[in-house]
Amino acid sequence: MTEAPESADPRAPHAPGTPCWVSLMTPAAAAAEEFYRTLFGWEFRAGPLGRPVRASLHGREVAVIGQLPPDAGLSAAWTPYLASDDVDLTAERVRMSGGTVAVGPLDAGGNGRVAIAADPLGAVFGFCTAWAHPAPARGGGPGLPAWTELRTMSAVRVTTFYARVFGYEAEPPSAPDHITLRSGGRPVVALHGMGPDLPRALGAHWMPHFEVTDTDTTVRQVLDLGGRLLEPVHDTPYGRVATVADPHGARLGVVRRPGTLPRPRR
Repeated sequence: MTEAPESADPRAPHAPGTPCWVSLMTPAAAAAEEFYRTLFGWEFRAGPLGRPVRASLHGREVAVIGQLPPDAGLSAAWTPYLASDDVDLTAERVRMSGGTVAVGPLDAGGNGRVAIAADPLGAVFGFCTAWAHPAPARGGGPGLPAWTELRTMSAVRVTTFYARVFGYEAEPPSAPDHITLRSGGRPVVALHGMGPDLPRALGAHWMPHFEVTDTDTTVRQVLDLGGRLLEPVHDTPYGRVATVADPHGARLGVVRRPGTLPRPRR
């Protein structure tokens, strides 16, 4: 688990490999908007064609929510976008390192160039032009991304792939097959090897964690809104954490950072 990056300059681009955007594709986009509006207080702005919509909080854009086609046969899922200084070069590195580029690179207007790829064990991720999503002047806050984690069969097996593609440096494992990757001198993503405990139907996947002021209260709210609790609330060195799913199955983590005061209980 790693904290969301900080920057002293709100105009500064993210370091390569830093999560700078997250996208949710779901079969029920309108219902997802209502769920996340209630849970995190997000506001939504429609795109030129209505969808996808952009979610923001306190003026900071947080995510995109898009509608899966009815016949897509895909489950709801979050996809992180990692910053790149050269999206075309990054795509070539993905291919040369054993991954697959599924979409792009292509131009996305004010978002620079973007692409979507999969690592050698099948985890899907995007990457985009670093300058198009400037790093925030402060680390985050409730309703904003806290960190991004890859859950995969073997973290060791994909560490070299991500290091070659984004130039990460790997920290020594914090636990068996738990590896944190650094960029620009800061921890930016975590790799969690789950071995046979990785859900077979889900496979390798990236999962965003969002900051909250009270993890226990947020989990109860998720359940009240029709979501599910996947991993119970527990304390870690990084805060009080739980893994949940929204009503259509998209997985995410919620975390109260150490030192954050919980909401008063009612």
